[in-house]
Amino acid sequence: MSDILTETPLVRLTDCEKRYGNIIALTGVSLEVHAGEVTCVLGDNGAGKSTLIKIIAGMHQNDAGTYEVEGERVRFASPREALDRGIATVYQDLAVVSLMPVWRNFFLGSEVRKGAGPLSRLDIGFMRRTTKTELANMGIDLRDVDQPIGTLSGGERQCVAIARAVYFGAKVLILDEPTAALGVKQAGVVLRYIVRAKERGLGVVFITHNPHHAYPVGDRFLILNRGRPLGDYTRDEITRERLTALMAGGEELEQLSHELQGAAATDTELGKVAQELEHEVAELSARPMPPERPAP
Repeated sequence: MSDILTETPLVRLTDCEKRYGNIIALTGVSLEVHAGEVTCVLGDNGAGKSTLIKIIAGMHQNDAGTYEVEGERVRFASPREALDRGIATVYQDLAVVSLMPVWRNFFLGSEVRKGAGPLSRLDIGFMRRTTKTELANMGIDLRDVDQPIGTLSGGERQCVAIARAVYFGAKVLILDEPTAALGVKQAGVVLRYIVRAKERGLGVVFITHNPHHAYPVGDRFLILNRGRPLGDYTRDEITRERLTALMAGGEELEQLSHELQGAAATDTELGKVAQELEHEVAELSARPMPPERPAP
């Protein structure tokens, strides 16, 4: 792990809970984000990842538990308040204007002007130079920052958003499924820039459903299942195989397999399904394969 870790986390959630009426979206969730670390939050659809993002980003407030930023208890009323404390969120849809140049998107909403009063105008030269320099600092070499951002690959657009957040003073960077819609090569590009952000001292929250993307870059792993924590581990406490097994629902598959076996005596097709599930559970748990049963 990085040498710049600090004792006080940049972000700490303790026993966080969020309800929407009678629906419990999150309960008992604790999370720590340190400078120079990547905290991976993993879970399938409906696990509560989006709700957790919204609480950290200031869109929603937790109904129970505590939320601290650099040791200070907070209760953000808006994403702007979270951003002012250095918490930046890069959502999966990126919210870019495809036909605008890269540099315009880099400074979108924070344009730099020169001159005063009615004679002021955009400082295009400064914004172009700054965009190119900041992208280069993150290892992104674009030939032309005047090209429309829509001409970049999905991975490159994600990396521009990461570099933008770093430039505007983010201490904590929340990435919402940045590799979900990308191919293998482009996902690798994004993972490389996540490591770059970590090396520059940011605390990164990497939201994903893919343990194969999380494990190579992660320092901490929080696994959610239906709004509850399924496990919270540091990198030296869990292997890639165990992480994959937890994400794949090995325990649930095993329980389903036992239930199907009970009904297999009267239903040949259910027996075959139970057999297949047994082998799948064995693979996930890295256990020896059960012997083949003779056909009934």
